[in-house]
Amino acid sequence: MTTSDPKKVIQASRLVKATPQQIFDLLADPRKHSLIDGSGSVQNARVNAPERLSLGAKFGMDMKIGLPYRITNEVVEFDEPKQIGWRHMGGHIWRYVLEPANGGTMVTEQFDWTHSKSPIVLKLMGAFDKNKKAIAATLERLAAHYES
Repeated sequence: MTTSDPKKVIQASRLVKATPQQIFDLLADPRKHSLIDGSGSVQNARVNAPERLSLGAKFGMDMKIGLPYRITNEVVEFDEPKQIGWRHMGGHIWRYVLEPANGGTMVTEQFDWTHSKSPIVLKLMGAFDKNKKAIAATLERLAAHYES
């Protein structure tokens, strides 16, 4: 795992009624990220994205925050089925930590901006509050995915 400053990690946790492996498999498939994205910004994986992520894998995503754009991510943390994280050119990391729990898996999603190359831009964009809300919504969608 990348060294993080706890003061620069926005996170939330939720119990999900699925095994860590089931959740990890979903997270390791970039084509499924839009199913659980609570921000509304993830549209779909680029056609050249791998079917399954691995450490060092790069994958492009079609995104939209106001205007459409594309972003390339690199998997920088991969400990199956416990943890997966990726970052893009901005330097911040989206991370999922999966811990077995009674009744399923405790899923912690984190937005780690410890190594962000543009913390001032993140602040001006209101990214910290927006990401906190998006994380909660993503965890809600992830839980609903396994309840249906």
